[in-house]
Amino acid sequence: MDAVLLIDADACPVKAEAERVATRLGVRMVLVSNGGIRPSANPLVESVFVGAGLDEADKWIAEQARPGAVVVTGDIPLAARCVENGARVVKHNGEELTRANIGNVLAMRDLMADLRSADPFRQGGGKAFGKADRSRFLDVLDRVLRAAARG
Repeated sequence: MDAVLLIDADACPVKAEAERVATRLGVRMVLVSNGGIRPSANPLVESVFVGAGLDEADKWIAEQARPGAVVVTGDIPLAARCVENGARVVKHNGEELTRANIGNVLAMRDLMADLRSADPFRQGGGKAFGKADRSRFLDVLDRVLRAAARG
C-alpha cells in the first residue's frame, strides 16, 4: 500500500514542515487548494487546484482519503469524513484525530459554534499557533506517516 499525504492547503500553516517530513520519508504529498498556492519544485509534491465553489477542496480530499492516506487539516467535518473513510488525520497543532476521538472533537466544535452564535460579543476563543504546536505537528506527522507507509 502506498502512503500519500493530503494537505488541505488553503489555510495550512505547516505546509513547509509537512513537505520536509514527506521528503525525508519518500512519501508523495498533494497540496489541495482553490489556487494561490505556489507549486513546489519538489518532485514528491503535487498541487491540485479545485474549483472556487464552497468546499470543493474538502470534497476532493474526502474522495481521496482512504487507508494509507494521511490528511492534514484543521477542518473538523472534513477530518470526520476522512477518518470514516479509513485515512489518518493530523491537525496543524499535532493533534491526531481518530475513530476514538473524532466524535468528541466534532461535538465540541458544534458546541462552540452554538455558543458563538448565541453571544454576538464572543470573539475568537482559539489560542495562537506557536512553536510548540509546530514541533508537536512534526513529531506526530512523522509517526503517523511512518505508520501509514508500513500499512
